[in-house]
Amino acid sequence: MGIDKQSDIAANIQIGPTDLGMVRIYVEAEGGIELPLDFDPDEAEEIAEELRAAAEAARSMGTGAKPKRR
Repeated sequence: MGIDKQSDIAANIQIGPTDLGMVRIYVEAEGGIELPLDFDPDEAEEIAEELRAAAEAARSMGTGAKPKRR
């Protein structure tokens, strides 16, 4: 499965700080899959920027406009 393929897998996501000063993205999926991903604050900010850019690109796909490059 690629990043641009739709999936029927349901998952929950939680995001928050850890007691060690990291940012945790915690994914829980069907079948008992639990995936805690810890990032330092700088990495977390980079991920946030990538999420914003992907959201902008997804919005522009519906309007026919080309996504802006960052």
